[in-house]
Amino acid sequence: MTFSQIHRHSTISTHTSWVSKRSEIFFSFFFFFKKKKKPFLPSFLLLTLSGLFRLVLEERPYSTVQEIVDVIPVEPNANSSFSFTCHHELRLEDCVVRAGEVLTILLLEQQEGREPRLRCRVEGRQGASSEVLLPISCCGQFYEHKNSHAYSLRTIVAKPRLLNRHFYHLSAKVSGGPFRISPIYQVQAIMHLRKNVVNFPSSLEVDVVDVTEQSRDITFVTPLTLAEVMSQPQQSFPTMAEVLEGLEAKPLLKCHWSKGLQKGQQLVLHGCRDSAMVLASTLPGKRAQQHFLISLRYGGRLRLRPREFAAVYELHVAARRMPGLTVTASKHSETLEEGLNSLSAGDQLEVLRSQTVELPGDGRKQVTEVLVCRRLLEKSEEVYLPMYLEGPFVEKIKDKKKYSLANMIQRFALPLDVKVATRDTDLQSDPLADFPALRLKEAVMEPVVVASLPSKPLECFELPSRWLKLALCLSEDPLPWAKRPPPKVCCETVIELTEAFYYEFHKLSGECDAPPPLPPKRPVEPLKQTSRTTAKDKKKSPLCHSGSPHTEMHALKLSAENVSKRPPPPPLPPAPVNKHLTYMLHFAPPDKNDQPSR
Repeated sequence: MTFSQIHRHSTISTHTSWVSKRSEIFFSFFFFFKKKKKPFLPSFLLLTLSGLFRLVLEERPYSTVQEIVDVIPVEPNANSSFSFTCHHELRLEDCVVRAGEVLTILLLEQQEGREPRLRCRVEGRQGASSEVLLPISCCGQFYEHKNSHAYSLRTIVAKPRLLNRHFYHLSAKVSGGPFRISPIYQVQAIMHLRKNVVNFPSSLEVDVVDVTEQSRDITFVTPLTLAEVMSQPQQSFPTMAEVLEGLEAKPLLKCHWSKGLQKGQQLVLHGCRDSAMVLASTLPGKRAQQHFLISLRYGGRLRLRPREFAAVYELHVAARRMPGLTVTASKHSETLEEGLNSLSAGDQLEVLRSQTVELPGDGRKQVTEVLVCRRLLEKSEEVYLPMYLEGPFVEKIKDKKKYSLANMIQRFALPLDVKVATRDTDLQSDPLADFPALRLKEAVMEPVVVASLPSKPLECFELPSRWLKLALCLSEDPLPWAKRPPPKVCCETVIELTEAFYYEFHKLSGECDAPPPLPPKRPVEPLKQTSRTTAKDKKKSPLCHSGSPHTEMHALKLSAENVSKRPPPPPLPPAPVNKHLTYMLHFAPPDKNDQPSR
């Protein structure tokens, strides 16, 4: 059996595969010319090809009106109508159609209990006799008349009689002589444990054996990704599933259940939802940083922790997200520009706003952006700090309350530094309670599949569908509990991430702030001679002496103390025999004329 025979075969079992007569995919066009009987090579066009086709006039007769009805178009936008003539006289109930008169089809009238009739217009007549009704069973010798009627590609394929006719396209893009349209069918099939549909053209000459009866016990399984599981209706959960393709060798999550998600593992799928989470990290220190996705259902209580800011620019960014920021300077800091303030260790500052100011320069004014703060002293004053000024600065926290994670996200703007004050009692071991501080970076909404292992069906975990490459198949195995509705479950609220996954997740979901500004470049000025340096010191200084080189070398003397501390010189190597001239250099005593005058 070939695929062409499968297409015509109507008893294919849908238990093992499904077949679709998709003749609308490709069409083979065979071009014929009057002078050349040999056809050209076929070309292929899609069903979506726009434009209309016109019949090539043939002299073959139609024996009944029914045969004419089989070739008339059904589109309302078809150009004109189909016209024909009869070579003999037609005697109807109320009129007579003479031989040779041209009849143009208007519409097909179908009334219940009566034979369908074809309403036609008799060309050249006026008045009531210009329209006649022809029963579709009317016999005669009817011939097609030249007209401007056109057909779409779908109409030609839908009517088998038109497939035997020749056409030409009305558009100049599809040129060539008259051609015949031959549809190429495709058989679509699915394979066991494959999700892609395989298309077999009907022209493929391959022997196929029907093994439906021998494969009754085989259940065709279609692999589903986590995103496809998310699209399943909610009434299909809870259900059992089997892992067809496990996680990668390097897992993205550091969870106890991630190692068990391998091929053949059974899972209980409880449902799908969008889970609100917070991306958090431990503060950098001696230990390696750890990263977590924390669900807003986390049951622990959190307390704010003072943040540290390395520069004034970080104060500016934090104050935009949380107005009223108050910090303490940890060390003395000086500015390079005139007109800007410096800070001392212990200064308390309240961030007010940012603005641009003009600073005096070397003959021209310089515009720079500053952060305006209020220095909290006995008499408060406003100070102007450049954005590049380094700290560090420590946040002053007045709120000592404990908050749940959901309330803290609603009340404060991220990022935040927090400390777990009360651990989550629903977790057997809260991994966040032992850290001195956590930085909550951003809130995200993740589509997840809630699942559990059959050995612990009530201890659920969330599978992020956007990140885990997992292939599952739904099964009809019984659930691990017999009661309906399903019992109350406990879901894990903390997921630890690997370093690579954290940066990839943060890159795609996080917002990157602009880099801090750089301090202005200052030209290097030469050192000026102080007024205390006398002319006598200038002449004694070897750096300022303008005498001869041997005089300067003689002026460089070592004190007796330094000479005694010098290590002995290493022994000299034996002098090589050199045939070239040898010179001995010695330094002459300084000339008396070079001594400075008193």
